[in-house]
Amino acid sequence: MRTKLAGVGGGKRLTGAHQSIMFSRRMLFVGGAQAAVGAMLIGRMGFLSVTQNQKYTLMSESNRVQLIPVPPRRGWIVDRNDKPIAINRSSFRVDLIPQQLERPQQAIALLTQILQLSPDEVERITRELAAAHGFRPVSVADNISYEQYAALTVRLPELPGVAPSRGFARFYPAGEAVGQLVGYVGTANVKEYEAEDKNPLLNIPGFKIGKEGLEKTLEQQLRGEPGGQRVEVTARGKLVRELTAKPDKSGQTVKLTIDADLHEYVARRIGDQSCSTVVMDVTTGDILAMPSMPSFNPNNFSDGISRNEYKMLSEDDHLPLVDKALESLYPSGSTIKPSMALALLNAGIDRNANVFCSGSYPLGNHVFHCDKRHGSVNMTRAIEQSCDIYFYEMCRRVGAEKLSPLIRSMGFGEKFDLPFDSQRFGTVPDPDWMMRKYHRQWQQYDTINMSIGQGMVLINPLQLAVMASRLATGKKVIPRLLASTPIAPQEQLAVDQDHLTFIRQAMAGVVLQGTATVAKLPLPNVQLAGKTGTAQTHNLSASERGNYTAAIWKQRDHSLFMGFAPFDNPRYAAAAIVEHGGFGAAVAAPLIRDTMLFLYDRPKAMAALAAFEQSLGGTLEQRTAAKVAKWRSANGLPPLAPDRTA
Repeated sequence: MRTKLAGVGGGKRLTGAHQSIMFSRRMLFVGGAQAAVGAMLIGRMGFLSVTQNQKYTLMSESNRVQLIPVPPRRGWIVDRNDKPIAINRSSFRVDLIPQQLERPQQAIALLTQILQLSPDEVERITRELAAAHGFRPVSVADNISYEQYAALTVRLPELPGVAPSRGFARFYPAGEAVGQLVGYVGTANVKEYEAEDKNPLLNIPGFKIGKEGLEKTLEQQLRGEPGGQRVEVTARGKLVRELTAKPDKSGQTVKLTIDADLHEYVARRIGDQSCSTVVMDVTTGDILAMPSMPSFNPNNFSDGISRNEYKMLSEDDHLPLVDKALESLYPSGSTIKPSMALALLNAGIDRNANVFCSGSYPLGNHVFHCDKRHGSVNMTRAIEQSCDIYFYEMCRRVGAEKLSPLIRSMGFGEKFDLPFDSQRFGTVPDPDWMMRKYHRQWQQYDTINMSIGQGMVLINPLQLAVMASRLATGKKVIPRLLASTPIAPQEQLAVDQDHLTFIRQAMAGVVLQGTATVAKLPLPNVQLAGKTGTAQTHNLSASERGNYTAAIWKQRDHSLFMGFAPFDNPRYAAAAIVEHGGFGAAVAAPLIRDTMLFLYDRPKAMAALAAFEQSLGGTLEQRTAAKVAKWRSANGLPPLAPDRTA
């Protein structure tokens, strides 16, 4: 059968063979197109399943599994005997998981009732919850009681998205006694977050970083590495099950040279004074104690200090927020005299030469005074009785340019390599310094002032303890606080050994029959050598100096003492500066006496401390609580909860 096709000029017939060929061509074209599309799909599937396998596996896993970060536990800070100074203790906290919350308002209302949240806290939680997304928790409360934690736990079926948990909070067993030494931790602020290139770890609720003191400077050692809890969820974010957890890695333990028992004892023995005391082992340079009092309770800062608490501390004229051991500067007063006498001997002054002390020393149109009329004195008696006029005269003869280098070699004006980010190192003036600083010539009255540690001589308590260490050993003792820091080689000082022995004997005389007999240790075989100092801050009348209760506290003299023991084979050196404490022999010297007593006879020292604290009205914690209660009452504030101390 033939088919006829219509066309121009007649029809053209299409045979069966033509139809078969045409059909075969079409099938070949369609088949080729299908094969090409199939090859493309297979190639794409191969590319996705092989080359891009890891990428899409991770994307799939991230949709199926959410990671709830767990902050790391901070490393401990321990003393030389491994006694804890800063540790972590179990605590309870509550967070909200935004994707799991079904009824946010009802949940917040119930949390407010159980946890007794303030309106400010409720407003903060609502605001942060509105801005949150995913499984990133929103903090509700830290350090809740176990009863509150239990009350939430039993209601969890009706509180989806509420996540009470057990964690760890920073804790300082000695409280206020170690505040200035270790500092405290707190939540990172925006500046700190950006300084670490927006490290997401800093945004984890409950994670805190070092803010002050060793907690801040040793942050990288103490921080540790975070962990996480993996949970499987549906596409709508509903929890299916908990998967394996990645444990956090704790920070390193940092060991100090501090003797925690001694440090706490000295902090308590300071009493209600504004003072810093430093105790050192002269054989190694180890700092054994360095309290600055009054201080703050770092536990309160770590828990989150209130505005009222901070206001009370910042308004205190005894400056509890300042580390006086390193950041405060004072005139050295007469504690400089042993080193000044050593400089005089090096300059050729005869130790047996006498100077007559009449109680006054005229220079130009000004008269400098001594606290007594000592009569004829040589160098030994000038040190023992702290005669100012002897040093006025002898230092004038020698000149400041020959005195200052040796004073600096004793540690004054020196900055030490210690793990603190703030350290003021004071001044030892000389003619060159005066010209650079004030663009004027050095005058003789500048030498007079410098000779007794007044004028522009400024030191901190650590430097005073270093000077005592170097006088005790004749070597360049370098203070050390971290047990991991190598002990620095102690170079011999550029002083004559005979001169040094003479100075030590004179310092022993200060305690035996001089101005500091009150510092004599009640021990038969241990003798303390030292030097008192009374540094003027204002010109007070004779009656005011005789009766400090009549003078304004901030106008009173500073009380200083430095010394070492045992005199014949020095092992320990100590120094104390009591702000506006009055005569050095009256306040600072007994403090160092009891500090040394603790090192050699602890039971006797503790008995003396108990009687001392009773005379003040109770222990450090009791006096702090009474002080806080009085301040809050004066400012119309309600009493604090029993578990707070500031």
